Amino acid sequence: MLHCLLFFITSFSLFLFSLFLTSIMSPKSKPSAAAAPAMSVLELPDLVLECILEKLPPEGLCRMASVCTSLRDGCVSDHLWRKHMEGKWGGIFGAAAANEWECFIASRKDLSFLNEWKLQKGVVGYLWGLIRSGLSGGGGRRRTSFTAVDSVMSKYLALESGKFWFPAQVYNREVCVDFLDFYHREVLIDLGVDVCVQNGHVGFMLSCYDAMLSYDRKTDTFNARYPAHGARASAIESGVTWDRLRAPLIHTSPHDLHISDCLHDLHPEDHIEIQWRRNKEFPYGWWYGVIGHFETCDGNTSYCRCHDSDTVVLEFRQYTLGSHWRQKFINRREHREEGNETDGFYGGIRKLRGEEEISMWKKLWPAQVLQ
Repeated sequence: MLHCLLFFITSFSLFLFSLFLTSIMSPKSKPSAAAAPAMSVLELPDLVLECILEKLPPEGLCRMASVCTSLRDGCVSDHLWRKHMEGKWGGIFGAAAANEWECFIASRKDLSFLNEWKLQKGVVGYLWGLIRSGLSGGGGRRRTSFTAVDSVMSKYLALESGKFWFPAQVYNREVCVDFLDFYHREVLIDLGVDVCVQNGHVGFMLSCYDAMLSYDRKTDTFNARYPAHGARASAIESGVTWDRLRAPLIHTSPHDLHISDCLHDLHPEDHIEIQWRRNKEFPYGWWYGVIGHFETCDGNTSYCRCHDSDTVVLEFRQYTLGSHWRQKFINRREHREEGNETDGFYGGIRKLRGEEEISMWKKLWPAQVLQ
């Protein structure tokens, strides 16, 4: 609705601007029997036309591109679509997703794969019609000069359509209890006591898991397909909202140990993420924690020497005091992966240095302390 309103305002402004230019350029002192022809949009100075196109939303660009060949070439240019790509997808489309896109288009010789997609209303429909018109020429001959398969516009369309699955990470993974069959209930039980039920959903509180995502334009949410657990099939969660997503912050696969580079730089009250998995067959998830003090330390920064010890206290304060899951001790000199089949396995650690990352975890803090 907002995009439509913006397009209407922009189009109306362009119309008024054209009338204004026509009025000031027409001679007023000598009335003419024949009315002066209205000024065409294509007669606008290049800079003015470029500014107008930059203000248009994706739907507006597609409509303008369907007017004529001259406008079409400008409306599909990468620099215009890059702004829309960054504005909508920049927060979750990271380096891993870019690599996936490169692999996706490497097997495509042209835009014929668009034929597999259903026509949708809105921007995807306009884009599809535009590209389809560019793929066919006179006499049934095929043209591929309209836009390249690796263009930013094509990438935007692939994401909007939901046909392109890309890697990202999902906070507080959830699976609806009502729709869990026995098979997947056993999977969740295997994942440990961090599994909790809230509002009819089983969630992994203060955790972040890798997944392959597909966008659903009808609900403005995502479908998340999580890696398989051992011999078990992949689990899929639907209705994942934008605020639960982020681009992967490191290049480590969820099945590989992240080599920690911050162990000697960990001090009490530092915020961290640590890899954790139920057993060796499971992929890692990232769990939020804080570096704590030893029991013998009162936390006074003037006298605290906890950071001088080779032992580091990891605190997961979403759990109540005395909980088996509240604390974990690691050796900062020798830490790699450690744990067992009962408590799970703790892997690599990354220190959170940005306030934005920390505030995101705080927003996800559970309403009540976990046992």
